Amino acid sequence: MTRSDRIFGLVIILVALAMIVGATGFQEPFFASGPVGPKVFPMTIAGLMIICGLSMLARPDAEPEWPGAAALGRIAAAVVVMVAYAYMLKPLGFLLPTAITAGVIAFLIRPDALRATVAGIGLSAGLYLIFKYALGLGLVPWRWPF
Repeated sequence: MTRSDRIFGLVIILVALAMIVGATGFQEPFFASGPVGPKVFPMTIAGLMIICGLSMLARPDAEPEWPGAAALGRIAAAVVVMVAYAYMLKPLGFLLPTAITAGVIAFLIRPDALRATVAGIGLSAGLYLIFKYALGLGLVPWRWPF
């Protein structure tokens, strides 16, 4: 039974066809800067997606072993934490939300509170230094919401 690959291949092909339909509606700019217009890139990606989808339909892998309920629960928790992180960045700044998010994700990977806390704080500080000073991004380190 190789249904999951075939279903995913079919979904990929349908998404690629939708991309092609969407790209055909792009208007050519009045002052084109080159011979290639805005339609070429999405249509090229869609063409590659169709090739990959057809490959999955023609030669699917063996049925995968899906993770258990505990692993799916950790994945769902990680998704919730990442969405919350996106909402926390603007009101709280970079350092605190990044430390909390990295710590929680580290704890979900290996449940050791001390190591997760150190990882969260270290990643937050290290990423801030890299993004702010090496890449020159205008990050706000913290904001106090009260």
